[in-house]
Amino acid sequence: MNNELTGMPRIGDKAPDFNAVTTTGKLNFSDYNQGSWVVFFSHPADFTPVCTTEMSGFAKEQDSFFATRNAKLLGLSIDSIHSHIAWVENVRKNTGVLFKFPIVADIDMSVSKLWGMLQPGESETAAVRAVFIVDPMGVIRLIMYYPMNVGRSMDEIKRCLIALQTSAENSCSMPLNWQPGDNVILPAPKTLEALDERVNSGLEMMDFYLATKSL
Repeated sequence: MNNELTGMPRIGDKAPDFNAVTTTGKLNFSDYNQGSWVVFFSHPADFTPVCTTEMSGFAKEQDSFFATRNAKLLGLSIDSIHSHIAWVENVRKNTGVLFKFPIVADIDMSVSKLWGMLQPGESETAAVRAVFIVDPMGVIRLIMYYPMNVGRSMDEIKRCLIALQTSAENSCSMPLNWQPGDNVILPAPKTLEALDERVNSGLEMMDFYLATKSL
């Protein structure tokens, strides 16, 4: 049983496909992912305080940030579709915030097990706060795990999505604490000819292997 619970996809793996019932209807992950980035996140349970703050945070950023970055949101918890719908309506009634993104009903825990969202040391019957960023080709590009008692950082999720997209578009890397607009790191030269070009390039360099530029 533990092997099934702790197995998880890794960065660089093809995202595991699945079909599920969600708050917006039936969903096939690979179809939902096609042509778009997906931020797929799990939460331990409906009608819980930390989860409510997190889901509300995602909802508030869905159109203003994620949609503008060609990124779709997808939530999950090990609750029934009826519980999901009741929770969504409860939050809308009390705060005016609507969770428009689909939330997977995973009452049999099949998707949670497939994606490694169950951590036995925390719970074998509730998903931890996992975040997966999947690129438009269906490849997992980033994984974050938070314990049940610590809410996620929305700023960090947004920063990482921008960083991944910027890296994919410009073949570069990001230094410590990179923020949009900061210089990016260029790949180190792999030939002597490329080394000479680097030394004479006028780029900002600590040394030949660490050069940065603005985009």
